Amino acid sequence: MWILIVGFVACSSNDEPSSERTVTCSPTQIDAGYGGTTEAIDIKADGEWTAYSDDTWITCTLVGTTKNQGTITVVVAANPAFSEREGTIVVKSGVARAVITVKQKAKPEIPAGPDIAVPEGYRLIWNDEFDKGTEPDPANWSYETGHGANGWGNNEIQNYVAGSKDGVQCAVVSDGTLKIIARKIGDEICSIRMNTKGNWKYGWFEARLKLPKGKGTWPAFWMLPDPFTTWPDGGEIDIMEEVGYDPNRVLSTIHCGAYNGGNGQQKGGNSLIPTAQAEFHVYAAEWTEEYISFLVDGREHFRYSNDGKGNATWPFIVNFNLKLNLAWGGDWGGAQGIDESALPATYEIDYVRVFQKK
Repeated sequence: MWILIVGFVACSSNDEPSSERTVTCSPTQIDAGYGGTTEAIDIKADGEWTAYSDDTWITCTLVGTTKNQGTITVVVAANPAFSEREGTIVVKSGVARAVITVKQKAKPEIPAGPDIAVPEGYRLIWNDEFDKGTEPDPANWSYETGHGANGWGNNEIQNYVAGSKDGVQCAVVSDGTLKIIARKIGDEICSIRMNTKGNWKYGWFEARLKLPKGKGTWPAFWMLPDPFTTWPDGGEIDIMEEVGYDPNRVLSTIHCGAYNGGNGQQKGGNSLIPTAQAEFHVYAAEWTEEYISFLVDGREHFRYSNDGKGNATWPFIVNFNLKLNLAWGGDWGGAQGIDESALPATYEIDYVRVFQKK
């Protein structure tokens, strides 16, 4: 039987040292790579013993018995930080103690390469350049599918699919870009809504995008808490949105309990980018503890500041993931009608990158 023994409470101060009981471990140190490891530690003691670690990234599991000798399996989780870390495992038998040191290497920096412009003071921590394969990398992305409740809360028309339907692709990687394609398949409009599997708190989030044409299109590059809790109290960060009936006007918006689309008090800004549907442009958000700044081609066009009044106005204190989608119709996308002659409509993504401060 496997018994989880993490979080053991140390013995009381009434324990007296004893020369009659000893405990030994082999090995006495674990050297782990940044990706984590699993190691077996052999324990010998003069009586009953147990083991624990107060470090949440170290898990100890007992194999077999705790009488005199036995084995623990130690799992060291992946290190998400760019710095080394050190922890300990304590094995106790009565008042006797043995300490196993756990040392773990730092996560290596991703080499940015000459073609990636890194914002000053930041480092690249995640990216997808869409230069491999023929569809989005499942290690990086997951799909949301279906029609959603009330058309994903906006009375949208499309059915989101997991890459394709009936052999027809709606998410295609080719020639160094991702194409999200809204198209009619059978009697319905199908499209894509996809999320990064990674999530982050604070950073510089950037994508190079070319927007689709046509009345009814509603492309977005945005963020929600991961895991998602409630809307709008959990917060939403819309880095870029545009609707086809108002071509080339791109918007950046935040939603929270106090300010949101439900009460008509959302906070945001917009810019007219005459070639947004014809050419690629870079859309970014710099999210810090003090503000969220939204930029188009390096120029800030909206900033939302932390007013210090708590969660109602600043719920941006948890990890968010990134989302790409192309909606069809809905309360905003279809506010001036839809034009199915615009289908198939293609939303093209050159890259998505995440940077965090050094």
